[in-house]
Amino acid sequence: MASKSRVSILDYFNIVCEGENGKIESNCKACGTRIQAKRTVTSNFVTHLKRKHQAMYDEFVRKKDVKREAMQMCTGPPTGRVISQSGAGMNKFDYSDPRQSLISEAIAKMIIRDLQPAQMVEYEGFRELLQLLEPRYIPVPCHYIQQQLLPAYVSQVQLAAKQALKGAESCSVTLDLWRSSSVGNNSGAGFLGVTCHFINADWHIRSALLACLPLPDHSNTQQMLSEFDEISESHGISGKVFRVIADLSPCENRSAFRLPGFNLIGNGEEDEEDGSDEESSAGEAISSNENNKSLDQCLGRSRIDCFARLLAQCVKEGVCASPQISVPLNKGAHLYNYIVATVAPEKLVQVLEPFEEASDMVQGDKHVSISLALPCVLGLRKHLAEVVTHQCSGIVMGLSQALDRRLAGILEDPLYVTATTLDPQFKLSWSSDSDWHKQVLLEEVGKHARPLSPIENHSEAQPSPSKRCKLFSFIKQRPTAQAKTVEQELSTYLHEEPTDEDPLQYWKRKSIDFPLLSQVAKKVFPVPATTTSVDQIFNLVSKTLRPEQCRLLPKNLDTLIYLKANYRILWS
Repeated sequence: MASKSRVSILDYFNIVCEGENGKIESNCKACGTRIQAKRTVTSNFVTHLKRKHQAMYDEFVRKKDVKREAMQMCTGPPTGRVISQSGAGMNKFDYSDPRQSLISEAIAKMIIRDLQPAQMVEYEGFRELLQLLEPRYIPVPCHYIQQQLLPAYVSQVQLAAKQALKGAESCSVTLDLWRSSSVGNNSGAGFLGVTCHFINADWHIRSALLACLPLPDHSNTQQMLSEFDEISESHGISGKVFRVIADLSPCENRSAFRLPGFNLIGNGEEDEEDGSDEESSAGEAISSNENNKSLDQCLGRSRIDCFARLLAQCVKEGVCASPQISVPLNKGAHLYNYIVATVAPEKLVQVLEPFEEASDMVQGDKHVSISLALPCVLGLRKHLAEVVTHQCSGIVMGLSQALDRRLAGILEDPLYVTATTLDPQFKLSWSSDSDWHKQVLLEEVGKHARPLSPIENHSEAQPSPSKRCKLFSFIKQRPTAQAKTVEQELSTYLHEEPTDEDPLQYWKRKSIDFPLLSQVAKKVFPVPATTTSVDQIFNLVSKTLRPEQCRLLPKNLDTLIYLKANYRILWS
């Protein structure tokens, strides 16, 4: 038994025998597991305790910490100098010690989440902080973080993403582009983010950033689409992509419009002094070369715009259309003060609050958001038609015109019609022409639903072989249920009352009753109506890592962005 004069991991084990060279065999006091190790190398004991008996491991760590604090009280406060590896009677962690690994992992997490350069682990101040917090920790060098830890995390994410996508029947992809003048001498350089959205076997929406790639020329559409094809091939989603959400105007060129009290989705910084208010379409923004094809030509009908960005652009254009505030807005000076002076704040809130509500409603990547877009447009139209205010008449008119210009097409788009109708809380309660919208849905189901094989049709109706025995031959067999047509499924579905049940859980429960409709729901629902996590990270980088703020971009920024966007995969 270990000596009681010190805290030892062996206190939690019964030593059975001790052989030559200090090798011992011991049984865990809690579960009886036999473990072999050298007395001087106790990592096996620590690992067993941590994995199998967390409470005992926490107790051991707590005892070690208490003893260390007692030693510090006896030796007096630290002098401010860095303690050497053998100084102050403090032994350093072994590299295989779990505490050493946990602290190194925590440092890597901080570098990823805060997009910090890996060189910070060698900063003198950072090392002094580590020494103060845990003198036994051995600081790891920068190249260990860059060449071992981060690549290992990347491999884990890639493996997890590919494994998850194997079971996905279909998916949708978002393409995000970011460019910054601080990337380098080439003003066209930037990064392309490719995010995949899909529904797994348990009917849960999952999103993963498949790649964050440096681009030497963001205006080269063919290069970006070539990169996208390679990523699709390597991740096994070629032929599975249902929709591509692409607005490849560089993130730094997109304008955000914010008022105090409002947080409408935007992408990038405020307008420059040229007062350019109109955001170019994705095809125009990236087609400076005449030889390049536009996104619409390359992707066809599979490409759609991001609803959240269009909504934010509507607000911006609507406010800019007001003659009362367009001049100060274009100049970018004292916007809010000017608005307050010319328009009563409560009136402005009354006009813009529903836009903020719609923007908040579609946020998040774990719930169905595409089905909310069409009802949001209808609700905003109704709101602007009913709002009564003389002070904000210019803004109301501008918002109405921007809404029609940017989002009116959603009301007739088969994708949005299908998504909203298959949402059990809406069905066709929003429609003013239910017969036409039924026909739209039937056509979409015909395009995207896979006909069921006879085996699939009768799998639920046929009894299992074990039940077909002579003992039960006197029982009259049930007639084989005939498969429903698409029209029958839709009629039965619409006949039911709308419900507030989560759409994913609803279709998981109803996939047997409505097999064809559920197939289409599984294709449509992963399409996001909001921006992706990598787009939000691009915005963060645009605002924080700028030359005028004396912050340099980390050399491995693409790796950090990739890991930050997939943080939940590594550390859920």
